[in-house]
Amino acid sequence: MAAAEKPAVSVVVPTRNAARTLAACLQSVRAQTHEPLELVVVDNASTDGSEQLATRWADVVLQAGPERSAQRNRGAAVAKGEFLLFIDGDMVLKQNVAAACVEIATRGVAAVVIPEQSFGDGFWARCKILERSCYLGDESIEAARFFRRSVFEAVGGFDEDLDAMEDWDLHERVRQAHGRLGRADALIWHDEGRLRLGPLAAKKFRYGRSFGRYLAKHPRLAGRQALPLRQAFVRHRRRLAADPVTAAGMFVMKLSEGVAGGAGLVSARLRNPS
Repeated sequence: MAAAEKPAVSVVVPTRNAARTLAACLQSVRAQTHEPLELVVVDNASTDGSEQLATRWADVVLQAGPERSAQRNRGAAVAKGEFLLFIDGDMVLKQNVAAACVEIATRGVAAVVIPEQSFGDGFWARCKILERSCYLGDESIEAARFFRRSVFEAVGGFDEDLDAMEDWDLHERVRQAHGRLGRADALIWHDEGRLRLGPLAAKKFRYGRSFGRYLAKHPRLAGRQALPLRQAFVRHRRRLAADPVTAAGMFVMKLSEGVAGGAGLVSARLRNPS
């Protein structure tokens, strides 16, 4: 099929001070084998040159905020593609991601899950890499990133009242409304950088403040996701046993994140009991 006959894909990338990883991300989008492809970057008042960097590769660069959900919705509103692919500025795509998603989506599915793996430096990054490797194929963790535009608009896009868990929320609303989702034979790499426990816990605290709303919308799914000891770890117990030091660190990391997320939830409830 000629490129002009193929459905257009718009890749939407929200950014905020992502200069360390953004070049690799946008270059990987431009290296996609699928055409036609549009790249939309939505910056949120970056102070590290991310907006200027984005202009080297993006078709459209605009400013929006205050959080990722609003940025993504704004990007989708100006994008022209029949299909929408949402990634973050710290992600790197294999060259076949867009093509693989289009192939599956044209079979009639509403959205496509793309497997994700991590890379990074240092001990805590190795712990995160091990954790994420256990989630491949886990339907309670993996969320769709590729959507048919008509479906995305029909469900109302991302929930802008959620500062976190917005990916899972959109995935679940699409699944409930349309049922049929696909999974691509492709891969997204997530650049974890050099992780530290303090910033990880702080991020989970922020996420925890949105968890109450997410829990109210999807109680069964949220309950499964909140469990610190997931079935994924049981399924991959041999992998964990093969690297006990990293596995122990992973569980320490998960415990720290869980405590911080719980504290964020309590904080939000105390500030707004309703």
